[in-house]
Amino acid sequence: MKIDSNFEEFESIGNNHIGTSESTPLRHDAFKLSKEEKIDIIKDDVRHIMETLGLDLTDDSLKGTPNRVAKMFVKEIFGGLDPDKKPSASTFENKYKYGEMLVEKNITVYSTCEHHLLPIVGKAHIAYISNGTVVGLSKMNRIVDYFAKRPQVQERLTIQIVRELQEVLNTKDVACVIDAKHLCVNSRGIRDIESSTVTSEFGGRFKDKATRREFLDYIKLDTKF
Repeated sequence: MKIDSNFEEFESIGNNHIGTSESTPLRHDAFKLSKEEKIDIIKDDVRHIMETLGLDLTDDSLKGTPNRVAKMFVKEIFGGLDPDKKPSASTFENKYKYGEMLVEKNITVYSTCEHHLLPIVGKAHIAYISNGTVVGLSKMNRIVDYFAKRPQVQERLTIQIVRELQEVLNTKDVACVIDAKHLCVNSRGIRDIESSTVTSEFGGRFKDKATRREFLDYIKLDTKF
């Protein structure tokens, strides 16, 4: 009965996309193993899953899959768990005294739902108002990519992006909106292929209705060239 109760609770959390922490839940020994050691262990686990499903791993098309998946997990789609990969976001003095908001829109988001390990694909839109410093445009993309490349819930991802830029820029005046499709909704469960999820986090002056409205209007601009 206890096992069934816990299982139902875990399923409920996953199906309702509930996040349990603003920070990515990591064990204290998360970085004890080297990347290569993690790949070796995951490779064996993937092989076991595939064999349990009845797949013939002597087939030329399948025999390399466990190793490919393990390398992809550690070095690519979950690479954002590695603190060594965190982008160094150098800031510069705002010498030209630009005092309006800066908006970077349509930043591609590729992430992975932590409840079913299926893709989250969408766009992030970021804005900040300088407090005397600015950050390189590409660094904003890299920050999005870093926090996206880990098991995620979209709400946490949105918050993490804003918190990181607030720290880098030394200002609360940062905002982020993400619009993304979740394949755990689109390809399984309810299988609604049309729906997407929108999340937002507004800090500092972006909590003001007029400032927030200006940011959202910029997002809607047709900037296709």
